[in-house]
Amino acid sequence: MSQTSSISLTNSKSAANIDIDDVTHFLLELDALKRVNRRSYVTNTTRHENSAEHSWHLAMACWSIAEQFELDVSHEKLLKMALVHDLGEIDAGDTFLFASSRSEAHIEEREGIARLQAERGNGIAKLSAVWEEQETGDSKESQLLRVVDRLLPFLLNLNTEGKTWVDAKVTRSQVAAALAFIKDSFPPIHDWLSKNIDYATQQGWLIDA
Repeated sequence: MSQTSSISLTNSKSAANIDIDDVTHFLLELDALKRVNRRSYVTNTTRHENSAEHSWHLAMACWSIAEQFELDVSHEKLLKMALVHDLGEIDAGDTFLFASSRSEAHIEEREGIARLQAERGNGIAKLSAVWEEQETGDSKESQLLRVVDRLLPFLLNLNTEGKTWVDAKVTRSQVAAALAFIKDSFPPIHDWLSKNIDYATQQGWLIDA
């Protein structure tokens, strides 16, 4: 019978200086993202998704699309950006895509990221840098992230009879404008979105304006 070998996860050079209470403190700070509700509804339910769920969905969707289309991107970089994407919302809350305050949302989110970066127990040295790149960078990974981040709430609306759109009285032109950049970034996805904007309008889920 073979014996399972044991591998120590402890780095003796630094472990003595790490307080596990600090480590778990930071993990609970991250847990707060589960309390931030978005406007999108989870399919086959009557509840809104939270930002932690969206971050997981975003990471998985980016990974799947990157492999399906054989995109020349760093999967590690892509997944890290997806996971930190909404962390600033722990302090700032979620801002609806079509809210008038949308253009100012990054200010409070950036402040929230700075707080998390300095929080005791944070072991992610480049947390702020990764967040900043996904927010303002123009790498292939950040471009893909932005495409998928717009695709997912659209997909949820399409499969919940446009409930968020109907609740907020969203118009066809608002959605088309928010998705317009995808025409250059990822034409096949933009074509699909355009077709389904027409469908959603025909169904009365989007105001035809």
